Amino acid sequence: MFERIARAIERLGPQEAEAPDFAASDAFAWHPESGGFIPVADVNRVPLSLLKGIDRMRDPLLTNTERFARGLPANNALLWGARGMGKSSLVKAVHGEVKGLKLVEIHREDIGSLPHLLAHLRAANEHRFILFCDDLSFEAVDTSYKSLKAVLEGGIEGRPPNVLFYATSNRRHLMAREMVDNERSTAINPGEAVEEKLSLSDRFGLWIGFHNCSQDDYLDIVRSYARYYRLAIKDETLREGALAWALGRGSRSGRVAWQYIQDLAGRLGTKL
Repeated sequence: MFERIARAIERLGPQEAEAPDFAASDAFAWHPESGGFIPVADVNRVPLSLLKGIDRMRDPLLTNTERFARGLPANNALLWGARGMGKSSLVKAVHGEVKGLKLVEIHREDIGSLPHLLAHLRAANEHRFILFCDDLSFEAVDTSYKSLKAVLEGGIEGRPPNVLFYATSNRRHLMAREMVDNERSTAINPGEAVEEKLSLSDRFGLWIGFHNCSQDDYLDIVRSYARYYRLAIKDETLREGALAWALGRGSRSGRVAWQYIQDLAGRLGTKL
């Protein structure tokens, strides 16, 4: 009887989570509420060769990632700048190009769970991971950036040697300008308060800036997609349509080019 009672008490207690099966996939999404890594069978990405107009951004990230895959020293990377210019697309494309790495995506709102996530990755030292956070930024009332700073550099454990952190952001310093200005106006020592917040971006050894593309770059992206998907359209018609589409959107970017191609393929009855 006592054995049955003991077994019943064990069942009522917290159950130890199963170790993640990182051999199940090359990409995972982290869900802290369940403490689990959800395998991603088909990563939403385009081939690296299709990313046009960002050669200066592509090469340093690709080189950094290849070094990491070979077990050599490499830097955390922050891809910042203009919207829709391929920051997250580049990270996913580079992962698809460099073999032997696992991609783990963590959402911005789950940054507080980083220590728990990294404990799993640290234990799986037979694998090498790119930990990816898209659209990373912080607001005035948010203090989770402090835990991110400790994880990237400076904490007792720090970043595991088998993990590299890549993040994208529209903000170079990950903080809104009004957030920085507010720190300057309210702090006893404004300089120290601002430096403490801006020091987060210093944890990224590799900064890669993305800027709005020119008309020529935009058209080059459109033509590249059209060739890749074999869209039956004359170049002059493609050019006129792409420029009209960009004018209607009020911007030129890789994202706008892809949206135009989707619309064009639909009108042509071509599946992408």
